[in-house]
Amino acid sequence: MRTLATQSIKQVGQTITAMGWVQSRRDHGGLIFIDLRDHTGLLQLVINPETAEAFKTAEELRDEFVIAATGTVAERDENLRNPHLETGGVEVKVSEIRILNRAETLPIQPFSDAQANEDLRLRYRFLDLRRAKMQHMLKRRAEYYSFMRRYVEAQNFTEVATPILANSSPEGARDFLIPSRIHPGKFYALPQAPQQFKQLLMVGGVPRYYQMAACFRDEDPRADRLYGEFYQLDTEMSFVEDGEEVRDTFDPLIKNLVTEFAGKKLLSDTVPRIPYAEAMEKYGSDKPDLRFGMELVELSDVFAESQFGVFKNAVAGGGAVKAICVKGGASLSRSQIDSFTDTAKAEGAGGLAYLTYKDGEIQSPIAKFMNEVELTEVKNRSQAEDGDAVFFGADTRHVVNKVLGRLRNEFAVHFGLKDPGVVALCWIVDFPFYELDEKTGKMDFGHNPFSMPKGGAHALDTTENKLEILADQYDMVANGYEICSGGVRNHNPEVLYKVFGLLGFDEAYVEEKFGAMLNAFKYGAPPHAGCAFGLDRLFMVLMGEDNIREIVAFPKNGSGLDVMMSSPSTVDGHQLKELSIRGSED
Repeated sequence: MRTLATQSIKQVGQTITAMGWVQSRRDHGGLIFIDLRDHTGLLQLVINPETAEAFKTAEELRDEFVIAATGTVAERDENLRNPHLETGGVEVKVSEIRILNRAETLPIQPFSDAQANEDLRLRYRFLDLRRAKMQHMLKRRAEYYSFMRRYVEAQNFTEVATPILANSSPEGARDFLIPSRIHPGKFYALPQAPQQFKQLLMVGGVPRYYQMAACFRDEDPRADRLYGEFYQLDTEMSFVEDGEEVRDTFDPLIKNLVTEFAGKKLLSDTVPRIPYAEAMEKYGSDKPDLRFGMELVELSDVFAESQFGVFKNAVAGGGAVKAICVKGGASLSRSQIDSFTDTAKAEGAGGLAYLTYKDGEIQSPIAKFMNEVELTEVKNRSQAEDGDAVFFGADTRHVVNKVLGRLRNEFAVHFGLKDPGVVALCWIVDFPFYELDEKTGKMDFGHNPFSMPKGGAHALDTTENKLEILADQYDMVANGYEICSGGVRNHNPEVLYKVFGLLGFDEAYVEEKFGAMLNAFKYGAPPHAGCAFGLDRLFMVLMGEDNIREIVAFPKNGSGLDVMMSSPSTVDGHQLKELSIRGSED
């Protein structure tokens, strides 16, 4: 492949033709110098007035013109070499220039230190992609895909493509619906995941399946979640009854991606397995960042009979009092504490109580409400020292964990505790099979309806409090981001009927939604399990980015709009008519 980087000192004396974009043009007293750019770097061109036609053309050139320049490769003078460029030791004495395409003044400056705002860059993404960072990102993403393919294929996984036009199913997010022209009134759905298809592949005798699967969910975008579409390394393994076999299979892949592909350090050579309940109590999150400590400390028993009414009432009402110790937290200003208080309130707290330890004294508005035993227990359990601060949560256990979990993360950001060169992995296991919907107060699936409840049908029948039933499900977490979700699948029709039945769905509903899978399970379905890694989010972590839109070629913006292609857009009335859909004007 002919690239500018190949126009090296080894070609001195040879005549070459180099093609690329004009990065810059400089007129130096009769000589014109041009930095020509392609995806590999820059090459300096020199045009002498003696080559009249070429010189005349060079005078027309402006930034981002696309040109082809023919000339002789020559060594630069020793004092004019650029050690920072691969081609910095040579230049091309140009004899001919052809303008392949002209460029208007760019609406953004991709090579400027001061970048345009995100929406403007996304509107002109085809220009933004010219940045060296974006070129590097696209290349590394291709290498990332190859790295994973090599691993899973060495583990005897077979790649199978599953349908994009699929059926609607309750995966936990809104579907994108596609109206059918030839079946008026009916809809396809873009798959939220290839869940049912990959389970059917297991029934079909495929021993190990994988796919770089396109998935579609109508969820609000955020910094770590693309709007609408994303990709996952989707996998499934037949004759597997224990999720640990899946986890052991993929631990080496992710660890190697961290160390070999990304060149980062692992916090631990082993990937810990942490039960969901423990994660929530210890870190206030089922996506804990383990690069730092600051674990939640249980203090409910300490304040059960306290004179401090806020804490005592929380415990008496069945709630909890917990705390986190922030090393160096005594240095926080009043305005900074107020900012963290606002964060706590946004998560449902009424306020943010705290103690600071400074110069051997405890300073706090609430210290006067605590006796010596309580103050000593707080200090001992939190392991607070001089210069630290202890922040409290007192409310329902759910709210306390949520508030302190969020604060734990925010304090870590403030004090720079998140080492970007380290990746901390863990598996969160033993998720609740059911949970209460916060909006409706009704019981719903906690994770994935296709997973096997631990204990199977027996657990469904005999567990009095259905919220105590655990699912054989597991998530992998990296630096506080969920990068994988998986589970041991429910391959028994009777158990599938039961798990939906407990939510009030009858057998007819289950057969309507999952008829193909239920029918297949009647003909010798093997036990099976699998997982799916979020390719975009995992790549974001590996590349050290905190905005997922920076690692994708053509993302939607933060409002779910493709501002470059003006999507979504209205469509012609006759198109709607073909689909038996009425427009807003009808």
